[in-house]
Amino acid sequence: MSKQSGRGRVAGLPEWDRCAVMGVVNVTPDSFSDGGRWFDTTAAVKHGLQLVAEGADLVDVGGESTRPGATRVDEAEELRRVIPVVRGLASEGVVVSVDTMRASVAARSLAAGAALVNDVSGGLADPEMVPAVAEAGAPFVVMHWRGFLEGGNVRGVYDDVVAEVVDELHARVEAVLAGGIAPDRIVVDPGLGFSKGAEHDLSLLAHLDRLHALGHPLLVAASRKRFLGRVLAGPEGAPPPARERDAATAAVSALAAHGGAWAVRVHEVRATADAVRVARAVEGARTPADTPGAGAQGMDASTPAPTTAGTRDGRDGAEGAR
Repeated sequence: MSKQSGRGRVAGLPEWDRCAVMGVVNVTPDSFSDGGRWFDTTAAVKHGLQLVAEGADLVDVGGESTRPGATRVDEAEELRRVIPVVRGLASEGVVVSVDTMRASVAARSLAAGAALVNDVSGGLADPEMVPAVAEAGAPFVVMHWRGFLEGGNVRGVYDDVVAEVVDELHARVEAVLAGGIAPDRIVVDPGLGFSKGAEHDLSLLAHLDRLHALGHPLLVAASRKRFLGRVLAGPEGAPPPARERDAATAAVSALAAHGGAWAVRVHEVRATADAVRVARAVEGARTPADTPGAGAQGMDASTPAPTTAGTRDGRDGAEGAR
C-alpha cells in the first residue's frame, strides 16, 4: 500500500492529507435513514452539492437500497435513478462514487463521470462487475459481504468476527486482483451492519489494525447504523431513530480517522468533516517516538496506533442499508 499519512492513497482519485469524507446521496424511496428525500434528480444533485459545501471530499450516489428485506429494483430503474445524478454532480466538478452491485450501472456511471465504484457485494452479486471495472481502470471498493440481507444472512454467525472478516476480505481481494483490477485501485470495507450484529460491528471498529494488514486503503461506513442506536440506547432502552445518530456517527468517524481509515462514508457531513480534521490535527502533533511499532502495521511512523473500543452485546438484526 502506498503511504499517505499512513492511510494509503487510491490511484485515480485525489490525494487528501487526512481521512476523506464520503457523503451519501440515496436516490431511493426506501433507504433506511433518508429514503425518498432525494429521489428527484434535481433534489439529489442539489443535495450532493450541499454535502460538498459542508466538507465532503467525494459523494457516493446509489439508486438501490440494501437494507434488510429490501426488494431489488430492476436495471432500467436503477439506471434511471443514478445516471442523471452522477452526470449532474460530475459536471460540477464533484468526485463521484457510484454505489451499485450491477456492472452495467457501474460502467454507465463511469462513462457519465463517476470516479469510483462502491460495490457492497465486492463483485459477487454480478460476475461482470470486476471485468467491467478492470476494463475501465477505475478504483473499486471491496466490501465484506455474505449475501443479500434476507433470511439467515441478516444476522451473521461468527466464531471470531475479526479473523473471519479479514480472511474473507483477503480471499475476495485476491479474486478481484486476479480479475484484473490493479492493487493500487482497491479499497476494502469491513461491511459494518451487513450480516453482523452490534457486537460484531464494534469488534471490527476496535481492530482496524487487523484490517489495515490487508494492505489496502480502508473505507469505514458506520453512518446511522443500528449498532450505534444500540450503543446509545443502552441495555434496556429503545434505539433512537436513524437521523438521531449523527453525533454518534461523527464519534466513529473520529475514531476511524485516528485509526488510519482512508475514508468514512456518512449521511450528515458537517460534523464528520470537523471530526476528521481534528483527528488529523492530533495526528500531526505526534512525533515518531509516540508511535512505537507503527511500521509493523503497514503504516508509517506518523500514524497513531489504532484505537480500540469496548463492545456491547446487540443481537438485533443488521442494518446494512445504504
